[in-house]
Amino acid sequence: MGAEISGELQKLLEDRKILKIRPDKKLISKEFSGAEYDLARARKSAEIGDYKWATVQAYYAMFHAARALLFSAGYREKSHTALRIALKELFGRSGKISAQELRNFEEAMELREDADYRLDFTASDSTGILEDAAEFLVVAKSILRMK
Repeated sequence: MGAEISGELQKLLEDRKILKIRPDKKLISKEFSGAEYDLARARKSAEIGDYKWATVQAYYAMFHAARALLFSAGYREKSHTALRIALKELFGRSGKISAQELRNFEEAMELREDADYRLDFTASDSTGILEDAAEFLVVAKSILRMK
């Protein structure tokens, strides 16, 4: 990937906000399984009206799917922000993930922070993030060529 590395990605590497790793199918599969688990739990939480926890869990479904993608590209992040930037640089620039999917991921990060740190959440936001998370997992699964 040498010459293809963007300036933003290079800066993350230099600052050690992301690290180069050897892609590991077991690690990728484990992360994606975590994503599916979190999505299923988020749906259960929403069903019982726990919209705060559904929001947090739906974000983490996206987070773990994004980590699986990053691992597949040979990188490991050190922060949520580094993950967002690397996702955009590695998969958004190539068009593998749409600009809308990237916006949904970023919005999910914000909704999770609002729910988790400010106790600011709604049923409507929870429903939206659940839909976005489900779609994000479909996209990630396709990129990862998982069944």
